[in-house]
Amino acid sequence: MKYIDISNHAEVLEYYHRGNQILGSLGYTDHSTVHTKLVAQRAADILKAFGYSEEEQELVMIAGFLHDIGNVINRKHHAEYGALLANEILEDMDIRMEDRVRIVSAIANHDESTGVAAEPVAAALIIADKCDVRRNRVREKDPAGFDIHDRVNYAVTKSVLDLEPEEKKIILTLTVDEEICTMYDYFEIFLGRMTMCARAAEVLGATFSLVVNGQHVL
Repeated sequence: MKYIDISNHAEVLEYYHRGNQILGSLGYTDHSTVHTKLVAQRAADILKAFGYSEEEQELVMIAGFLHDIGNVINRKHHAEYGALLANEILEDMDIRMEDRVRIVSAIANHDESTGVAAEPVAAALIIADKCDVRRNRVREKDPAGFDIHDRVNYAVTKSVLDLEPEEKKIILTLTVDEEICTMYDYFEIFLGRMTMCARAAEVLGATFSLVVNGQHVL
């Protein structure tokens, strides 16, 4: 089974269509396949940079694409719901049991409230997901109606994830318009996520740093 099969899977695409619709009604930022494709590719790039096999890169791309399907059931515990849905889908496809379990476990553990990076596929998924901070994740709406998640994402005018395997470093560099979002607001939303990234980077034998407006803040 290949990533291309999952990224074109009709059932998965319908889950994302409905799940993203639900999150939009709740006021959440974009969680469509635009996000999941970006996460899938970025997670694979992380594993490639740090010397992991093509097979593991393929696994993390599949996990990355599937990681948010649980939103179709409920945002709360979406990681766990998503893992169960992914397991059902993958059981019917040509994939080894060991690989299926790695994918499902990574999905189940990608949320900062309950998850943990216990191995490289999960670690790369976490970093790729939590570092997807960008203005165009905010849905079209009147800025007067922005909540804190909208403000934080909309304030990010530039986001770059640098991978430096020789130095064993992963660096997220953000340019933030502080007239839109204060650093207090940013850390209220993202401190837990960035801490999770730091722990995930350790699994890859690396350190994780956050640079905001030229200042090292983590």
